[in-house]
Amino acid sequence: MYDIIINIITGSWGVLGQMAPYLLFGFLVAGFLSVCISPEWVERHLGGRGLGPVLKASLFGVPLPLCSCGVIPVSASIYRHGASRAATTAFLLSTPQTGVDSIAVTYALLGPIFAIFRPIAALLTGLIGGGIVQFFGEPNGTDVGDKSKPAPCNESCCAGKTGKSVLLRVLRYGFVILPRDIGLALLVGIFIAGAMAAIVPQDHLATYIGGGVLSILLLMAAGVPVYVCATASVPIAAGFIHIGVSPGAALAFLIAGPATNAATFTTIWKLLGRRTAILYITTIAVSAFGCGLLLDWLFPMLKETLPMPEGSTHAHLESGWLSHVWAIALVAVLAMAYLMARPGSHEKTEKDKCNTDISPHYQHLELLITGMTCNHCAESVRDAIAEVSGVRSAEVNLKSGRAIVMGDNLDQKRLMAAVEGLGYTVKMSTWNKV
Repeated sequence: MYDIIINIITGSWGVLGQMAPYLLFGFLVAGFLSVCISPEWVERHLGGRGLGPVLKASLFGVPLPLCSCGVIPVSASIYRHGASRAATTAFLLSTPQTGVDSIAVTYALLGPIFAIFRPIAALLTGLIGGGIVQFFGEPNGTDVGDKSKPAPCNESCCAGKTGKSVLLRVLRYGFVILPRDIGLALLVGIFIAGAMAAIVPQDHLATYIGGGVLSILLLMAAGVPVYVCATASVPIAAGFIHIGVSPGAALAFLIAGPATNAATFTTIWKLLGRRTAILYITTIAVSAFGCGLLLDWLFPMLKETLPMPEGSTHAHLESGWLSHVWAIALVAVLAMAYLMARPGSHEKTEKDKCNTDISPHYQHLELLITGMTCNHCAESVRDAIAEVSGVRSAEVNLKSGRAIVMGDNLDQKRLMAAVEGLGYTVKMSTWNKV
């Protein structure tokens, strides 16, 4: 028993060291994407009808580092701002399956074939799902965003910027917000991969679940109920390959796991309609199954030009001092992400400078919000509240589910509609005039 525990710890540490440099690079790129690609820019390109916005939405979604819970408020926001139902569905399908951080980790643990094929599969899933919704979704007369969106605040103090330099915002998102969101799931995935490598001999189950239709269906079934983000799913997929599943079956898990989420499905049902929600889940199932079969067929040919380590990467882990340095660096980043900021809280923005000028109509209110599951959710709620006319400052706490809003002549109904438009449930807690 002692030997097994040591092997699990050693295997998990080896996986951590192998993926650490790629993941840290992915965090950095994700930080740049979060700053350089604004929600307004995305919204501007996803409006209108036709397949053009669907293609753009699928392309935009592939590199963005959003999990299936974090993508909910972003998708609700772009839909509320005028994106078509088809484009919103395409974005919901392609985004949670992959991102720059998960692509980097995929390359580290599964090799170049998976690193190339996985984002292609995400793109195809978004295109197929968005196209199907375009032609078979709810009637066209209802496939535009909510035109009753809250009136934006146009005052100079309502810019919603942090006042920090671009580099500091990049580093804050890439090495604080994103690691804090995926850190725990990532460590759990690494532990599971280490346990698989330590307990089950390599290719031990290949005879039973090595390949074919049954193997793909089993891995799809494993991925659907156990939600795991795109990055954390990679070491688990590597563990499955270690025990003998086919590459196609592992890919089916990588598609079905991150893309399926009860909260996502219920939000789509509420926001985009019942028919769209059914088409969404059907697209995931068909794509996971079809892409899995395709990869199993192509893998022997692709392996000749893009070689992959035999069996599993666990058998070829780097054990040099540099690997340990990278592992320690990643652990330090994850620890820093949890220690530097209170989970779910937000730094005050330039809008708080407006508070120095208190008007007779200045108000303070508190909202109780349910349904937020990650810091992306809290950030999106804060941004939606900030758009409402009169809002001068807003802070959202993920852990407590409370939003503190201050401003002039605040409209209670508009504030609640702004939050509910993202798919969350909200009720007023306190309402006071300062």
